[in-house]
Amino acid sequence: MHLNRIVLSTCLVVFALVVQICVLARLQLPGAVPDLLLLVVLGLALVYGHTGGALIGFGAGLLADFAPPADHAAGRYALVLCVIGYLAGLAKPETGQLRSATGPMLVVVAAAIGATLLYAGVGILVGDDAARQVGLGKLLFTAALYDLLLAPFTVPLIMGLARRSENDPMADSAGGGGESPSRWISTAGGVSTGRIGRMSRFRRPGRAPRIGSQRGGLLARTGKNRTARIKGVKRL
Repeated sequence: MHLNRIVLSTCLVVFALVVQICVLARLQLPGAVPDLLLLVVLGLALVYGHTGGALIGFGAGLLADFAPPADHAAGRYALVLCVIGYLAGLAKPETGQLRSATGPMLVVVAAAIGATLLYAGVGILVGDDAARQVGLGKLLFTAALYDLLLAPFTVPLIMGLARRSENDPMADSAGGGGESPSRWISTAGGVSTGRIGRMSRFRRPGRAPRIGSQRGGLLARTGKNRTARIKGVKRL
């Protein structure tokens, strides 16, 4: 990996881990805790690819395994994030530009469910049956829900930072090809467009029509995106 990738990934992983331990883990939300560290790995994997995603996932997971208050076997979460980062990197678009936010949102849901199942499965192998006591179904639902709500505010920003650190021209393109938070939030709802105006051409005798003097034209009016407030705070 390049030096700028290592520096950016390290800063984002450390910041996400601190926020997750000090803030998200202390919230009293039912079920699972919002996994900000997982979202960081997903955002970087969608830009860097499967190799970078696997390396970042392993490093982030290993850091989380040793961060207090760790109550599981060392290497357990490193394995989970390594696999998830690799698989998410395979979803990186070939052109490097996302056409819509639907694909990445599906990646987030699949990663949240897959990470929970893989973490619980590895736990069963090492004798940790905490997932059975809490309820695996409830953990899967809440993990997918919390990460899906948090993703529009984090993943597009992470992907934008990753592109800018590499001086990628895609980062300066209009809208970022679906990487703006407004597009992620308004994925379910379409953007309303205005009606097409009438084309009227008038020629005066003795004067040749000038290019650009035509009145009317196509008028596209985009409606305002309405983002509903999300009540409550996510917890891991």
